[in-house]
Amino acid sequence: MSKPQRHVFVCTQNRPPQHPRGSCGGKGSTALVQAFWAEQQKRNAYDTVAITYSGCLGPCDHGANVVVYPDAVLYRGVTAADVAEIFTSHLEGGEPVARLVAPEAVW
Repeated sequence: MSKPQRHVFVCTQNRPPQHPRGSCGGKGSTALVQAFWAEQQKRNAYDTVAITYSGCLGPCDHGANVVVYPDAVLYRGVTAADVAEIFTSHLEGGEPVARLVAPEAVW
């Protein structure tokens, strides 16, 4: 395996449904990480993009959350419908998807 250009971490943390912080797992993050893996396969991006599920990334109430390194970009409110755009714009093109980037005050 070669060193990827970017590494995507998708929060899949689960908490009870009434937990005050919520959880990314309760906001579809399992389907989200699977959508990232499917897009990676579709684009044959195994050498350039790594995708890993993770525990809590912080701002749970605005999930599902995704972090892209080495760019240190936190996306929030991400759904499976956003994955192709994130791949095209950010992971391949280097330009973060502004509408999904968490404000600096959040992270």
